[in-house]
Amino acid sequence: MNEGIKTVIYPVRDLAKAKALFTELLGVEPVMDQAYYVGYRVGGQDVGLDPNGHSKGMTGPVGYWHVHDIRGSVKALIDAGAEEQQEVKDVGGGKLTAVVKDVDGNVIGLLQAS
Repeated sequence: MNEGIKTVIYPVRDLAKAKALFTELLGVEPVMDQAYYVGYRVGGQDVGLDPNGHSKGMTGPVGYWHVHDIRGSVKALIDAGAEEQQEVKDVGGGKLTAVVKDVDGNVIGLLQAS
């Protein structure tokens, strides 16, 4: 069903300051550097900075489980009691994401690579 958490996205208010901090923390330059998203790849892990995250309801970092069938995974989680927070959407290049909350309000991100 999944390949584990391979992506963590942080909502940020000041992208330039966050980029400087994470570049220092991670010790690498971003692999994607756009006004709408800055992304890093370190040791097989993707770390993203989303300047629109807070306006989308993100209150902190979200770990994304990489799955093979995102729609099936979302349905299975909802059937098990989760609540959909963000429906499946294409975030570019055929990459699909969705977010649900478990019964305790914990955020679970799902990502299906293209």
